[in-house]
Formats: sequence, C-alpha cells, structure tokens
Amino acid sequence: MLAKFALLFLLAYFLEPADIALYGLIVVTIAYATYALGFDFYTYSTRELLGKKPDQWARLLRDQSVFFIVTYIVVLPLLALIFFLGFIPWSVAPWFFILLVLEHLAQELNRLLVAMSRQLYASVVHFLRSGLWALIVAVLFWVFPSVRSIEFALSAWGVGVATACCVGGLVIFKLDRACLWQTIDWQWVRRGVKVALPFLVATLAIRGLFTLDRYWVEALSGADVLAAYVLFAGVANAVTAFLDAGVFVFLYPGLIKAFKEKDATSFKSGMKVLIRQTLIISLLLSISAALLIHPVLFFIGKEVYVEHVGLLYVLLVAIVLYALSMVPHYGLYAMSQDRSIIISHLVSLVVFVAIAALMTRILPVYGVPLALCGSFVIMLVHKSMAYIKLKKKQSWIQEGKVSLEIADI
Repeated sequence: MLAKFALLFLLAYFLEPADIALYGLIVVTIAYATYALGFDFYTYSTRELLGKKPDQWARLLRDQSVFFIVTYIVVLPLLALIFFLGFIPWSVAPWFFILLVLEHLAQELNRLLVAMSRQLYASVVHFLRSGLWALIVAVLFWVFPSVRSIEFALSAWGVGVATACCVGGLVIFKLDRACLWQTIDWQWVRRGVKVALPFLVATLAIRGLFTLDRYWVEALSGADVLAAYVLFAGVANAVTAFLDAGVFVFLYPGLIKAFKEKDATSFKSGMKVLIRQTLIISLLLSISAALLIHPVLFFIGKEVYVEHVGLLYVLLVAIVLYALSMVPHYGLYAMSQDRSIIISHLVSLVVFVAIAALMTRILPVYGVPLALCGSFVIMLVHKSMAYIKLKKKQSWIQEGKVSLEIADI
C-alpha cells in the first residue's frame, strides 16, 4: 500500500494531469477486463479444489487452464473495440494486452495459492504484482528525470507482474502431477461455466462501478478533474487492497471449511473476527488518509488536486461502505449462496446509474462518488439481510444473543 501511495503521488507530482487521467483509465480498464478473461471461474474451481485431495489438484488446474485458453481466444479480440472506439489511444495498446494477460495469470495464481492455504506465497505474489514494482518506479522517478513517463511505469508494471507469475508458477509446479494422465474433464468445465456465469455477471456489475465512474467523470468534467479523481480513488482503493491482502485472504477459506464441516463455533467466531478487523482497519486507514492527504497535496503543489480534495472524503465513505459489505458477502459465499450476491451486485449497478444520472445534473463533480455511496449502502443492506435470513435456516448454527448476532454481520 505504501508503494502504491508513493507511485501515485510521484506520478501526480512529475506528470501532467492528462497523463494521470490516461494512466487511471488504463489501470481500471485492465482490472475490469481481467474479470472477463477469468470468467469468474474461480468461484467454482476454488470450492472444487477445497473439496478434493491435494493429489488431484494438478488435474483440476490443468482443466481450468484449458478453459482460460478458450476465454482468451474469445475475449481478447473483442477488447480491441476499446481502441477502435477511441476510449484509449492506440499508442498504449501493446502494453494494455501484455499487462492484461499477465495480470489475469497473477490474479488466478494468487487465488489458487490462497485456496491451497499457501497464504504466505500468495502475499508474496500479491506484493510483487502490486507493490514492489511501484516502489521501484517511485524511486527511479525521483532520481532519474529521463524515466518520468507513463511508458516506463507500464513497463515496470509488466516486469513486476511477470515476476509474480514466475513465483506463483514455481509453487504450482511442485504439485503432484501423477493425476495428469487422466483426460480433460469437459463435463467438469461445462458445469463450472454454468456455475460461474451468473457470478461473472454479478462481478462485471460490481466492478463496472469502479470502471464506469472514471469514464463518467471524464465525460462530464474533463481530464483535469479525472486526474484528481484517479489520484483520490487510488488512495481510497488502497484501503480495500490492504483488507484483501491482510484480512480477507486469511479468513474466508476458514469460513468455507467451517461451513462445509458444520463447525458452528469456528464459523461464528470467524465472522466475528472478520467484521471486527474490517471495521477497525477500514476506519483507521480512512481517517489516516483524510488527515495525511493535505501535506501530500502541498508537496505535489498542483492546484487541480487541492481544489477537488473533497472527492477524497466522499470516496473514503464509499469505500468503507463497500468494505463492510464484504463481510456478509464472504458469509454468503461460504454458504454457497451465490444468488443473493448476484442480485445484490446487479441492483447496486442499477442504483449507481440511477443516482449518478440524477446527481450529476445537480453536482457534476460530486455526483458520481455520491452515487457510489448510495449503491454501496444498498449493497450492504441487501447482503446483510440475506446473510441473516440464510444463517437462521442453518439448524446446526447455535443462535447467540442479539448482541452477538449484530457482531456476526
């Protein structure tokens, strides 16, 4: 997180706002397209992996890899429309596709390592993918003026994520490969597609909020305001990045295992730890960001960021609401209650578009982040209600006091 902070602020310090706006569009578009490549197949394969013996893992990963080859053939050509329609200039197209493929591979490796209870290796992969290269670029930007360009940042990003793929691949390569003599289980793949497809729709809906907002801001307010939005959104998103790497990846596999084994004590205690850590860490990081941003903006010394610092406060509120919604989300995911998650994400996207369409007429600059807040409130309420309802149906979970019920959600 510190590395990403350093990179964001030094990019804002050394590059023009228009460059920051372009960099922000590249980052969020790659992040969004990564989900399309992966098809959210991990929502199926992770639970399958946890239900199999380790000597069968290599076969499952091979079959999953074959499916990804198919998605690459279908999705990558379609993504060229982004450049044909002029959303992003052709000059960065090669880097876009290289980074997209590498990011997807690193993301899948990270998820597999988490599912295999290799959290330390998963954290290393995540750090190489998202942290170390950013720190190196920040240092080089500061020391060598000749490297201060988007192209250099993108090339370093590529090296970092490629290294992450190598580290994750070495761990996967050590799996027992005796099961690979078995033929590809196309029925397993088709079943996974059926399970993952609704989840993909839900993921594209929720991640669409974090992509559509940038394009909406640019269309309404121009590149300068988008640059400020990208900077402050990067600060806010660092909160969820920290929660993903430091809280969620360590806790949700245990929730799945406890639910499968009907271990009520472990499941309830896991949910309580999840809500406590999510609430404390998200609030602590958000308050720190709101206080520390002012000396940082003084250091950057560009009026466009100071003028629109209010965007950060609204985005921090939105991101805390989103983080809290992930608590019942993982509870529902552990219960394999995908339908509630899917509905929640679709409703949130509709709410975002409706609120943004209304609010941007009144507050062109703040309408989009306020719409994020509104959509995340709806998502938090919907997931919490669904979790409470479904938990009560589990007869093996011993209900506690009302105060404990509140803590569980």
